[in-house]
Amino acid sequence: MTKGQRAGEGAIEIEVDQGKFYYWCSCGKSSKQPFYDGSHKETELNPLVYKAKLTKKMFFCVCKQTNN
Repeated sequence: MTKGQRAGEGAIEIEVDQGKFYYWCSCGKSSKQPFYDGSHKETELNPLVYKAKLTKKMFFCVCKQTNN
Protein backbone atom coordinates (compact mmCIF):
# COMPACT_ATOMS: atom_id res chain seq x y z
CA MET A 1 0.00 0.00 0.00
CA THR A 2 1.35 3.43 -0.96
CA LYS A 3 1.40 5.90 1.90
CA GLY A 4 1.29 9.68 1.82
CA GLN A 5 3.91 12.08 3.08
CA ARG A 6 3.87 12.92 6.77
CA ALA A 7 1.86 16.04 7.55
CA GLY A 8 2.59 15.87 11.28
CA GLU A 9 2.78 13.44 14.14
CA GLY A 10 -0.12 11.76 15.87
CA ALA A 11 -3.69 12.89 15.35
CA ILE A 12 -5.83 16.02 15.37
CA GLU A 13 -8.99 16.15 17.48
CA ILE A 14 -12.06 17.22 15.48
CA GLU A 15 -15.70 17.60 16.52
CA VAL A 16 -17.71 15.84 13.80
CA ASP A 17 -21.39 16.46 13.13
CA GLN A 18 -23.84 13.60 12.68
CA GLY A 19 -24.65 12.93 9.03
CA LYS A 20 -21.88 15.17 7.67
CA PHE A 21 -19.27 13.83 5.26
CA TYR A 22 -15.56 14.37 5.95
CA TYR A 23 -12.81 13.84 3.41
CA TRP A 24 -9.54 12.76 5.05
CA CYS A 25 -6.38 13.65 3.14
CA SER A 26 -4.39 10.49 2.48
CA CYS A 27 -1.53 12.09 0.52
CA GLY A 28 -0.33 14.50 3.24
CA LYS A 29 -0.15 17.48 0.86
CA SER A 30 -3.34 19.28 1.93
CA SER A 31 -2.94 22.68 3.59
CA LYS A 32 -6.17 21.97 5.53
CA GLN A 33 -4.97 18.94 7.52
CA PRO A 34 -6.32 16.47 8.33
CA PHE A 35 -8.78 17.06 5.50
CA TYR A 36 -8.61 17.10 1.72
CA ASP A 37 -8.16 20.31 -0.28
CA GLY A 38 -7.50 18.93 -3.79
CA SER A 39 -3.71 18.78 -3.43
CA HIS A 40 -3.67 15.01 -4.11
CA LYS A 41 -4.22 15.47 -7.84
CA GLU A 42 -0.53 14.95 -8.59
CA THR A 43 -0.44 11.68 -6.60
CA GLU A 44 -2.01 8.24 -6.96
CA LEU A 45 -3.79 8.72 -3.62
CA ASN A 46 -7.39 9.77 -3.08
CA PRO A 47 -9.14 11.21 -0.04
CA LEU A 48 -10.98 8.77 2.22
CA VAL A 49 -14.64 9.56 2.85
CA TYR A 50 -16.07 9.33 6.37
CA LYS A 51 -19.74 9.95 7.24
CA ALA A 52 -20.24 10.77 10.91
CA LYS A 53 -22.78 8.49 12.57
CA LEU A 54 -22.88 10.66 15.70
CA THR A 55 -21.90 14.17 16.74
CA LYS A 56 -18.75 13.60 18.78
CA LYS A 57 -15.03 14.27 19.07
CA MET A 58 -12.82 12.10 16.90
CA PHE A 59 -9.13 11.90 16.15
CA PHE A 60 -7.88 12.04 12.57
CA CYS A 61 -4.32 10.87 11.82
CA VAL A 62 -1.92 13.31 10.16
CA CYS A 63 1.11 11.02 9.94
CA LYS A 64 -0.54 9.40 6.85
CA GLN A 65 1.11 6.08 7.68
CA THR A 66 -1.99 4.29 9.05
CA ASN A 67 -3.63 1.47 7.11
CA ASN A 68 -7.17 2.30 8.27
